[in-house]
Amino acid sequence: MSGLELFAATLGVIAVWLTVKQNPWCWPIGLVMVLLYTWVFYGVKLYSDMLLQGVYAVLQVYGWWQWTRRGQAQHTRVVTYLATAPLLLGLLAGAALSLALGAAMAHFTDAAQPWLDAALTGFSLVAQMWMAQKRAQCWLLWIVLDVIFVSLFIYKELYLTATLYALFALIAVQGWREWHRELAACR
Repeated sequence: MSGLELFAATLGVIAVWLTVKQNPWCWPIGLVMVLLYTWVFYGVKLYSDMLLQGVYAVLQVYGWWQWTRRGQAQHTRVVTYLATAPLLLGLLAGAALSLALGAAMAHFTDAAQPWLDAALTGFSLVAQMWMAQKRAQCWLLWIVLDVIFVSLFIYKELYLTATLYALFALIAVQGWREWHRELAACR
């Protein structure tokens, strides 16, 4: 464990908790976290995860804009469910990206876990996009991904990061509950 990993993990907990609470400060704090994790993942040859952090940086800005822009009928974006067709399309896009990235990492790099890392990356991008759009299903996908991430990080001896992602999974359960409850109250 490095000081950099500890600082990034601390910011991660804060950012995800703020996301559950629908506080837009989750996005700039998350931006700093993902930039720090870029270096952490480079150091352990999880290149897909490293690239994922770069894309997350862009999505952090997108999420901040989505959550804070003013619309004509509403002041901020509200939580919604994703319809079945877009949900399936998102999962298909995640699978396609996972296969393409996995093949590239397996053939062109010395990545430690090219296929698993690529799959987690592809589907994490889908979950992050859904989160930026305040789609309630993002939390269910995050729960699955976070549990798998924990195993990968234990394997790579990133124990603090594994603990962070276990905490992310628990926070994601809370996020699902709170966002689902908010939607039920609006009906």
